[in-house]
Amino acid sequence: MTSAPARGLEERLRDTRATLEREVDLWVATSGSPGGVHLIPLSYLWDGTAFLISTPRASVTGRNLLADARVRLSLGPTRDVVIVDGPAEPVEIADLGPETGDAFATRTGFDPRELDEPYQYFLIRPRRIQAWREANELSGRVLMRDGRWLG
Repeated sequence: MTSAPARGLEERLRDTRATLEREVDLWVATSGSPGGVHLIPLSYLWDGTAFLISTPRASVTGRNLLADARVRLSLGPTRDVVIVDGPAEPVEIADLGPETGDAFATRTGFDPRELDEPYQYFLIRPRRIQAWREANELSGRVLMRDGRWLG
């Protein structure tokens, strides 16, 4: 626990954007009738406006996202967390584009295009982003609302 003062909006926005750029892994939470509620760690590519993830099409996460596009992402440790909510749009490998596929492979360290098992990419455009460190930052934790950064 820390006694550090709560960050203001500008500092929190700057820190959150830096986290999105720096990290390569996140937690993906899905729900849906095919597989029920599911949580899994995945690597991602962040382009400044959206996350690109990939998972086996037949996995619980893949089936859930194809049935129900709602997804929640989480980055960072418990005491410096970023929570992202938004819809997951399926992207076929053929529609991905070689530059994006190469960027994903370079960033994440694996290339689903080269695997025998069919993988599905998903593009997630954040609708809401929250970030906080301690209880003193719960107020003002929403940094993006309706797909627009605050401030």
